[in-house]
Amino acid sequence: MDPRPPVAALRQRPRASSIAAGAMVLTVLSIAISGCAVGPNFNPAAAPDVDGFVRGKLASPNPGSGGPRVAGQHFITGADVSARWWAAFKSQPLNDLVKQSVEQNPNLQAAEAAIKIAHYNALAQRGLFLPQVTGNSTSSRFLFANPGQVPPIPTEGPQSEFSLVTNQLTVSFVPDIWGGNYRAVESLDAATEQQLFQLEAAYLTLTSNVVTAAIQEASLRGQIAATQRIIAIERHLLDILKRQLSFGEAAQADVLAQDAALAQAEELLPPLEKQLSQQRDLLTALAGQYAADEIAQKFDLAHLRLPSNLPISLPSRLVDQRPDVRAAEANMHAASALVGVSIAARLPNIVLSANGGSASFNWATAFVPGTGFYTLGAGVTAPIFDGFTLYNKQKAAEAALDQAEALYRAAVIAAFQNVADALRALQADARAMTAARRAEETAKASLDIVQKQLNAGQVNQLAVLNAQQTYLTAAVVRVQTEANRLADTAALFMALGGNWPANCTVPDWRQCAMSDSPEAVVSAETKWIGNEQPSKTNAPTRRRKRRAPTAAESQCRDTSRSGTHRRPWAG
Repeated sequence: MDPRPPVAALRQRPRASSIAAGAMVLTVLSIAISGCAVGPNFNPAAAPDVDGFVRGKLASPNPGSGGPRVAGQHFITGADVSARWWAAFKSQPLNDLVKQSVEQNPNLQAAEAAIKIAHYNALAQRGLFLPQVTGNSTSSRFLFANPGQVPPIPTEGPQSEFSLVTNQLTVSFVPDIWGGNYRAVESLDAATEQQLFQLEAAYLTLTSNVVTAAIQEASLRGQIAATQRIIAIERHLLDILKRQLSFGEAAQADVLAQDAALAQAEELLPPLEKQLSQQRDLLTALAGQYAADEIAQKFDLAHLRLPSNLPISLPSRLVDQRPDVRAAEANMHAASALVGVSIAARLPNIVLSANGGSASFNWATAFVPGTGFYTLGAGVTAPIFDGFTLYNKQKAAEAALDQAEALYRAAVIAAFQNVADALRALQADARAMTAARRAEETAKASLDIVQKQLNAGQVNQLAVLNAQQTYLTAAVVRVQTEANRLADTAALFMALGGNWPANCTVPDWRQCAMSDSPEAVVSAETKWIGNEQPSKTNAPTRRRKRRAPTAAESQCRDTSRSGTHRRPWAG
């Protein structure tokens, strides 16, 4: 505030035509000088140049010939994964539980909120492209001493007292001449895109965890059933031995040995039942419910069908389907834009400002002619010496970009490894399933023979115990092998990235992801919470193509790095 008497600080208010002309000049100037952005222009990374997921020709799982009948599976190269891939297990309870989990799991809701946070941060950064306008109104009361007037003019009094009312409007504008804010918006848009892929990753992880947990529950129920069968058999053999003991045809030691074998089999039940209870708690939590409100669905191996045809995406499409790879690419994009932000911070900036308003002794005369004032200003600021702070920040941003590139390559390599591991596991599972069924059938046949011989008193107790233990082990291993085959099939769907519904026209992507109609299954888009839908340019979608650089951007030259971001897999 000007300390002089208010009249000396007042100026005539500018005319409306002058204000309009000044605003037009600012707009034209901003458009003219914001056409070039320093820093590298990001291009999406190219897919790795590989022909397959495993070495040599990919062979479908072969359970072998000459053994027990085992369901086969076939790899279909080039086929797309269904959006509702879990429906291939032909289990309605599983479909219902997945739908319930997607609708209620709080992790998905948190991921949706994270998208909204990133989106609004990007919109907030866009506000710096426009002039910033603030208003201020103050009312003050002043009391000034008049020491020079006390002796000559005693009637005036030793002090002066008056009020001052000031109303003013301040406009400031920092033209984005180097594209620093443009790069900041680009970085925040990439962060929004990254959060979109994080939502997709959370959705894929949730659905995969639900399917895997359901398969594990079915496995535990199968192991409990197998253990209960062997317990019933061992209890029957114990009754035979006790009867033979009563007739003097068996020794007390044989009865005690059989009783000990029965107790050992019964010891296996409580740990399995505990695991089953905990597995039910896990499924309930995945469904977004408290443990006391347990889910109604129950799973067993008899009601889970092994998918026979397994789609295998082309290697060139894997990087586009895996949400973790796309998130790593978006992170690389954000890091690339931050390099431009750090470069722009080292360059001179222009600051334009305007301040206008009125000042008077009271509110009644606040807007009368003669009380107006204005100030127009323009300045240039540039860092001269800051102890190499900005230089080192730029180097740190470039190192962060190198780190993001390395993390992207690591994500791609891990994605291919996951698919290769799942393919190899399924190939081995088919052979393991054949061996497990053969072992169980042979052990059961051996136990049946031993049981008949024991009833006839033609076999010793050691043979009986060995046959019981062999059958128990074979039955449990068969159940585990069958469950492993189902779980590895789910792991393959997850390794391939599932199939995020990308082109749905309804507001909520869940309606398309969970719909039974084929049209909705193959398409959906990210739900934006609330009633507003971000524009296509401001809200990246899963398969959004990034725009090509403008002619002005193509002419820009980066002072420290290549003008176009290098592709991690090039060369």
